[in-house]
Amino acid sequence: MIDTIDRDVDLVVLPEMFSTGFTMSSSEVAETMAGETVAWMRGQASQRRLTIVGSVVIEDGSYFNRLVWMPPDGRATTYDKRHLFRMAGEHEHYAAGPKRVVVTTGSWRVCLSVCYDLRFPVWLRCRNDYDLLLCVANWPAARQTAWNILLRARAVENQCYMAAVNRIGTDGNGIEYRGGSAVYDWNGVALAEGTDHPAVLYASLDLDAVGAYRQRFPAWRDADEFRVLS
Repeated sequence: MIDTIDRDVDLVVLPEMFSTGFTMSSSEVAETMAGETVAWMRGQASQRRLTIVGSVVIEDGSYFNRLVWMPPDGRATTYDKRHLFRMAGEHEHYAAGPKRVVVTTGSWRVCLSVCYDLRFPVWLRCRNDYDLLLCVANWPAARQTAWNILLRARAVENQCYMAAVNRIGTDGNGIEYRGGSAVYDWNGVALAEGTDHPAVLYASLDLDAVGAYRQRFPAWRDADEFRVLS
């Protein structure tokens, strides 16, 4: 699918656990940061001169559902999923990440998140410290309505762009996924929306535009203070 990209892009986003599907078999499928999947990401980013992002099962002292941000220079930034989906027992097979991560690329500030994190607005609260909230997911069809609502809610309340990628199809456990990958602006207006079919979505983001909106409508100045681990 990456080979079908027909225009210049800066960022390619893949789903949660894109190389395995969502699995509790962490000890069986885990790789290290020196493993095949991260090496593939590094090679793709270098060859194509873009940043590639997706989460991978990584062993690093413990097992982590780790979002890897891989820029063209190969210097990866990682975010370990903070909120583990206990209804599937994820907290029994993975360690929770200790900190929130905002990565800088050019003048952009990007907050990284994984799937279930989307339900926790205090964790993802923008303190005027990011412009784009990125979420990679394996979000089941049974809760598709919540996915659709939460994406827009996170964009509006944080006055930021929201870009989210969800898988489709049926996994090895018989769980159905309907996609719904999307990019929204700060008002929840769709810049790109996917369906339940395989596709490459494109969206162009304007840093000046989101900054200007925050100046015109500075709701962030009146936000409540919350203690966030960082």
